[in-house]
Amino acid sequence: MTRMPLTGPTILDVEAARERIAGVVVRTPLVRLNAEGIDAEVWLKLENLQPIGSFKLRGAANAMRLAGADAVRDGVYTASAGNMAQGVAWSAREMGVAATVVVPDHAPATKLAAVERLGAEVVKVPFARWWQVIEEHTYPGLGGLFVHPVSDPAVMAGNGTIGLEIADDLPDVDTVLVPFGGGGLSCGIAAALAARVPRARVYGCEVSTAAPLTASLAAGEARAIDHTPSFVDGIGGRSVLREMWPLASTLLAGSRVVTLAETAAAVRLLAERHRVIAEGAGGVALAAALAGVPGARKIVCVVSGGNIDTATLATILGGGTP
Repeated sequence: MTRMPLTGPTILDVEAARERIAGVVVRTPLVRLNAEGIDAEVWLKLENLQPIGSFKLRGAANAMRLAGADAVRDGVYTASAGNMAQGVAWSAREMGVAATVVVPDHAPATKLAAVERLGAEVVKVPFARWWQVIEEHTYPGLGGLFVHPVSDPAVMAGNGTIGLEIADDLPDVDTVLVPFGGGGLSCGIAAALAARVPRARVYGCEVSTAAPLTASLAAGEARAIDHTPSFVDGIGGRSVLREMWPLASTLLAGSRVVTLAETAAAVRLLAERHRVIAEGAGGVALAAALAGVPGARKIVCVVSGGNIDTATLATILGGGTP
């Protein structure tokens, strides 16, 4: 199936999204990091405080509200490792329609339990089949509106509201570090900041076990990689989606790669110093800040979510790397 070229959200799209989802999402705080030995000033954008424990509610709510009641009358579905699934399920429950989510077989139990608690049906498939749904934007046998977790301008506009809040709260920010899964979060934030704080650089942050953005930037084109599943389950796909490559390669200043051990250490630091619970993807941006970003003086780390299995968190708090 041929799709129209993907365009990123305009600042007007993002501003409209902020009005559309007001009262549904939390305007999350920006908190100064309490840690020593860092040259830059580091701030935490705590998206783990959203009602579903993740930023994904922003994009899901905006896309479904923008589509309208007629478009979702026959239900909605998405493909997600857990957080977008919760965003779609939460929004579907609010709108009184059915929701189904296609999840990879390694999706954390904590996220799946939350999806089912919100009333959505779960379809579990092997990772390769799940990734195919992400690439093809459809799953046979499921009807209703498909809400893509990444490459949907309305989803990106909802995500971009984070950028508006950062610009309002820290107008002299120069660097924003964002977990990179498919690019919907980082590109949405970058699109908003390009209009509000154009000097700010936005980096996509990845783990070394799955860094398709880094490989693609090095090659100058969207590339597939060898993907190794890890406790950082919310990011790290098999490739940069081809429809997202033009946006990611132009809106983002580059990529920052961290190890699993560095990510675990960041999650542990958030818990010990701030009593903030972050999942693996939610700790990647802070791990990148702790590793150092050349030229950065005032950094915002987007703590994208906090939906982590208890056993995984216990291992991290005990000093280990799951």
